[in-house]
Amino acid sequence: MGAVTSLPPAPDAPRPADAEPLLTPLLPDDPPRVGPFWTDARLAASASGVAYVAHDEHDAPVLLVQLSQGAASDAAARDRLAGAVNQLHLDTVVARGGEGQDTGRLGRRFRADDGPGTASGLPQAPWVALAYDGSPAAAREADRLLAAVSLGGVPEQGRPSGPDYVHYWIEQPEPGRWRLWPLPWPGRHDRSGWLSILASWLLMMLLMCLAVLIAILLFQAAPPTPPPPPVPTSASGSGSPSSASPSSASPSSASPSSGSPSPTTASPSPSDSAGGSPTTNPRL
Repeated sequence: MGAVTSLPPAPDAPRPADAEPLLTPLLPDDPPRVGPFWTDARLAASASGVAYVAHDEHDAPVLLVQLSQGAASDAAARDRLAGAVNQLHLDTVVARGGEGQDTGRLGRRFRADDGPGTASGLPQAPWVALAYDGSPAAAREADRLLAAVSLGGVPEQGRPSGPDYVHYWIEQPEPGRWRLWPLPWPGRHDRSGWLSILASWLLMMLLMCLAVLIAILLFQAAPPTPPPPPVPTSASGSGSPSSASPSSASPSSASPSSGSPSPTTASPSPSDSAGGSPTTNPRL
């Protein structure tokens, strides 16, 4: 006897007519932004996709339905979502996007996403944004679209026999692929407003002023360093020591010939004896 495999739970049953929408927080795997819309909370979830309450850049609320990874990989599931969206009223569909959602009667609502690519590089999961007023009818519309993709609302044909029919992607209920958008802060799944931008600028200016103050205090507290000794140059310190030392007045500077007459001054020079008359000897 073979092992019995446990199947994932069936999609949620349709909501009662008077049931208020039940919002749940976003999960870590949920996309912070799909197309031009920022997700706020979960409204419905099944194996075929997830319905979110989101808002656009003007804070207008929308009902955002995106296929799961398993349903987005099935061409028939994508076509069923496109067919269900094309049957809606023109004013109900705000925008649509993803793979295979640019054809049909409401193909004009398609938004081409020119942002960064998905994490895996594959096409983005199909999605549709509907007008949302917070009423129970809007929540039931999300359930109807998800059931149309998973064929949950199709009545049984004939007498059931054999194993139950399930989609091959039934075990891949994770949110579909979405674009990688730069977030304003790690762990924050919302867009940045002017208050957060102003706070970041003030914090940056405060850090800059603090860095300048620390630099000033460090330079003021540094001990003064004495200047280096002067280096003598060739013009000022290279004079001969004889010019300034007492040794300049050495005995050799005053020769004996300067104070006493030279013996050669009294003797006639050879030139005088040659040019003059010979001297006579008075003794003779």
